[in-house]
Amino acid sequence: MENGRKDGKRNWEAKDLTVMGLLAALMCASAYITIPLPFTEVGITAQTLMVNLIGMLLGPAETAAVVLVWMLLGMVGVPVFSGGVGGAARLAGPTGGYIVGFLVAAVLISLFCQRVRGLGKQTAFLIAVGIPVVYFCGMSWTKITTGLPWSVLVVRDALPFVPLDVVKCFAAAALAKALRRVIPR
Repeated sequence: MENGRKDGKRNWEAKDLTVMGLLAALMCASAYITIPLPFTEVGITAQTLMVNLIGMLLGPAETAAVVLVWMLLGMVGVPVFSGGVGGAARLAGPTGGYIVGFLVAAVLISLFCQRVRGLGKQTAFLIAVGIPVVYFCGMSWTKITTGLPWSVLVVRDALPFVPLDVVKCFAAAALAKALRRVIPR
């Protein structure tokens, strides 16, 4: 999706911006698909599926732009974060690290998918790198804000999510395979 110019600057066309806007809107909507869990502030959401999909479909600059737009909307109060809430305070709270982790993971996924072809390898990357990056960023910030030990955070904020996040990686890969026919990189 990146159209290069002779001066090295990126030039996004209307179709690129349209795709980016649609993916940003889907990222916003994914916050409303939430299952809260009684033992943690972290809920099950469709956001991880969208982070994977965005990274698989777009180049790194577009990926960063889409996730940053979502983050900025949330920071100014638009209810686009998990559970349909917004506000900068959400970034400072125990789950703020997951929001940052989404950005980091999505860009890493995009960089990898840009360089490595093959849906199997890309899906393995989502599972082996994408999920752990989100968990690490999220749990690191939760540790800072709550002081809970790592052992508690792993058991409470990572292990219960792994099986469904792996399923979401496969779902994102299947969606990316279908969408790449109409959204060329």
